[in-house]
Amino acid sequence: MKFNIKNIIGTSVFLISQGMAAQFYVGVQTGIGNIQSDVKGTIAGNRLGGALKAGYVYSLTNHIGIGTGVEFSQYKQEVSLNNSSETLTNYEVDPSSSAFVYNVTTSNYNEKQTLHAIQIPLFLQYKTNINKGIDFNFRAGAKYFLPVNYKIKATANYVNGTAYYPDVNLNINDLPEYGFGGHDNYSASGEYQTKGTVMSMFELGFTFDMGVKNALYAAMFLENGYGSILDQGKDESYIGYNPTSIVDRKANGLYSTDKNAKIRPVAFGIAFGWNFK
Repeated sequence: MKFNIKNIIGTSVFLISQGMAAQFYVGVQTGIGNIQSDVKGTIAGNRLGGALKAGYVYSLTNHIGIGTGVEFSQYKQEVSLNNSSETLTNYEVDPSSSAFVYNVTTSNYNEKQTLHAIQIPLFLQYKTNINKGIDFNFRAGAKYFLPVNYKIKATANYVNGTAYYPDVNLNINDLPEYGFGGHDNYSASGEYQTKGTVMSMFELGFTFDMGVKNALYAAMFLENGYGSILDQGKDESYIGYNPTSIVDRKANGLYSTDKNAKIRPVAFGIAFGWNFK
């Protein structure tokens, strides 16, 4: 993947430096933005994605060109548990350095996720004239997907965190001053740690001349991420352990429960652009 990223960025920088010899474009895209995961017991819904983009297409022949640019994208979705009252287990260490099993049970847990990213595309374009002033376009290539931030807003009707110390066979269910017990109306914000990855991209559309030097571009697009954007060193409880309170618990997020989870962006929908010839 490192080889691909270096080539995408290097080629893109070179092409942008030659921008005066190319066709410039600006555009938007909108549709379904899905942050897919393989974390068991979770379900995602209300997916939405979009992007603003600008770039160049360099003509190599009358039909073939190579393009690059920069894009700013946003993904929004909601994630919850398949079983709204399921208990999830994690291992924690208390202030006295004693290890224990931390059990978290929630009621109607919901996680609103917002992911912002910068994308650097590198693609080949094929175009051919099909009627006066109308061209058929097909683009295929790759993008370097670099998350800027991946924030979450978690809520639940009820949260309960209990402890089991296996060394002494001790269960603690209600000791609020040490972070064990339950409370209503949980709400907290958090953020996932991320890293860059590579996406494939495809666009199929048409260009309509709007004058001698301008054209409208409309297309359908599909983007698929490879490799995970999650960058986490250990498994964590989706609602964190606070050794001094049951109210102020950190929102780590459902995807934090598996440090090896594959979290990847997938998007499809429609794109519109304006070409400056």
